[in-house]
Amino acid sequence: MLFNSFAFILFFPLVVGCYFLLPQRFRNIFLLACSCYFYMYFNPIYILILAYTIAVDFFVGIKIENNFGNRRAQKIWLYASLVANIGALAFFKYANFVWENISSALSLASINPSFSLPAILLPIGLSFHTFQAISYSVEVYRGKQKAERNILVYSLYVMFFPQLVAGPIERPQRLLHQFTGKHYFTYSNFSIGAKWILWGLFKKVVVADNLSTLVDAVYNSPQSHTGLALLAATGLFAFQIYGDFSGYSDMAKGIAKIMGFDLSINFNLPYFSASVSEFWRKWHISLSSWFKEYVYVPLGGNKENFFRNLFITFALSGLWHGANFTYLVWGVLNGILVFMDKYVFKIPFNIPRFLKMAMAFLLIDFCWIFFRSSSLSDASYIITHAFTNWSWYTLNTIAVERHTWFIALSMLAFMLTVEWLTKAKSVIGWWNETAREYKIIFLNVLLILMLLFGVFEHRTFIYFQF
Repeated sequence: MLFNSFAFILFFPLVVGCYFLLPQRFRNIFLLACSCYFYMYFNPIYILILAYTIAVDFFVGIKIENNFGNRRAQKIWLYASLVANIGALAFFKYANFVWENISSALSLASINPSFSLPAILLPIGLSFHTFQAISYSVEVYRGKQKAERNILVYSLYVMFFPQLVAGPIERPQRLLHQFTGKHYFTYSNFSIGAKWILWGLFKKVVVADNLSTLVDAVYNSPQSHTGLALLAATGLFAFQIYGDFSGYSDMAKGIAKIMGFDLSINFNLPYFSASVSEFWRKWHISLSSWFKEYVYVPLGGNKENFFRNLFITFALSGLWHGANFTYLVWGVLNGILVFMDKYVFKIPFNIPRFLKMAMAFLLIDFCWIFFRSSSLSDASYIITHAFTNWSWYTLNTIAVERHTWFIALSMLAFMLTVEWLTKAKSVIGWWNETAREYKIIFLNVLLILMLLFGVFEHRTFIYFQF
């Protein structure tokens, strides 16, 4: 069920109303049932995979805690959790990819396998709730989180519907205890949550979905375009994916807030960063911090073999996004750029911040070519042809109406202007604290722009595929 769908408009108010009308002792049961329905709305059968990993990790957490003092036994149980979670992720996400590459390698040696794997559909949101489950097992093993003895509460930690499909990826210390507390409907929570939802919805249906029309027209058939068309689509994709994913994260935070739950902020104006390193501290914060805490630091972090640790971390981050060499290259390139930030881009004289921001954006946007391209050959074509035939007429190969360009660019400019002007407090911080008349004006402007320019078709979120 999509946040930007009519089904969710009916679903969410009903959930909120029933949740607060129910006695406290029934609320978690109801919330879990709603989360199951939300997930099963996409594909009912995949609820069994969630049930399997939830049962394993709930049991493992208790076993790890019960074996306090026996580090060897705790490690065995931790490995059991990792195998169960990573094994499920590997099977559904990478089995076909691995077999296809093995088959290709064998065919080069004139060996043709007599069988092939059936198409395996990736359960929606599997990468997100797998990482959230892993963080629970690791934190219990480290002694930083007590094992949850109520399977209903633990199930909600993994399946809480606002962030089930695309995060943010929450640590157990931040989210788990919230399901044992009492929640009350308050005007403050409703007001703040509604603002997060409206701003996120604007970024998704007005900015991202209008930009996607332009970007898809080029990247779905890049060989039909050259020059400025390729450059324009590449530049606009950076903002499309930002509006799409940060819009989802904002809506998830707002939906949870209305119900009395606090989720992490997942984006912090990443394109206003002055370096690639700063960008990765502000983009998809919950995933970046997850890889830092559970991969980079255990490998040795900055203390030993910095480049190797950085390379492995970003390569795994790339593969986490998808079973395609394009994601691997994207991850490795970002790792190299972060390494260069530390050891190469040490310029001894002052450069205005806006120039550093421009340079960081160009480097990040170059990496996005691999992320958005369907194959390495498409990415290679775009890179080699983006700086040829720089005629304005090449933009005519993007077969869209002229008003689409105007709407997409003007709404993008509006979003960036608002974020720049409110960057000291964030858009929602400013909106909460500004004078009442400005709150009303801004609310009306958003609603009018969404009614006039919003794309209310059945368009999914980009990160649902991961």
